[in-house]
Amino acid sequence: MQPNSFFAKFLRFIGIVLMALTAGFTILGGVGTGCAAFAPLNPDWADSMGPLAQMQWLYIFYVLTGVAIGIAGIRAVILLIKGDAKAYRDTVITLLAGVVIGAIHIATSRLLRGKSMPVDAVVYTNVLTLVIFLLFRLPGIWQGVDFSQGKGKSNQTAGGVAAIMLGLLTLTIQYTMATTHTWGGVNYAEAFNLTMTMAGAGCLLLGALISVKARMSSKAIDEVARQLIKHIQ
Repeated sequence: MQPNSFFAKFLRFIGIVLMALTAGFTILGGVGTGCAAFAPLNPDWADSMGPLAQMQWLYIFYVLTGVAIGIAGIRAVILLIKGDAKAYRDTVITLLAGVVIGAIHIATSRLLRGKSMPVDAVVYTNVLTLVIFLLFRLPGIWQGVDFSQGKGKSNQTAGGVAAIMLGLLTLTIQYTMATTHTWGGVNYAEAFNLTMTMAGAGCLLLGALISVKARMSSKAIDEVARQLIKHIQ
């Protein structure tokens, strides 16, 4: 398989988009654990989350590490898009960290409160992405997929799509996670609705700009800029 073949570009595209979604989901999962971590005895959810109070420090750790691993995942996505030589290594390390910490999180929650959703979904997503990236390393496949050989517009297009998908995930997470974050008829997944809306809209705009840039030549971009300046003047 050649690095510039359609199949190689397609696999890199899938890897970049899936890693971006995994990183974003991990960040949101870390933030979502905040209710249990910082206020486990809140009357609204004490019946469900109260048992976690005895290990509150550990759940604060889960929040911090979840956000940190997610940010590391976003960094790995940027390196994948750039075709950095360390991109694959950093991606696998980040995914392994997400799986290990997530598995411990699941075990702790099941021990203390008998269930662990929604962290399960975050961990399963990390596992799926890790498996796919490990498959990329198989001889024959890696010869073409090697991200350090995949610089160019195809990676930029993947980055644009990834940003758009992250935006959609951020804008809809309060609805998809409603069943696990609703107590007393209140959906606490909407607690950061304004922030999520701004972040989601920002990702959509960024993704659109990256996608447009990937499809336009530098000369075309310069011509559009000149026309805009001329129109303003």
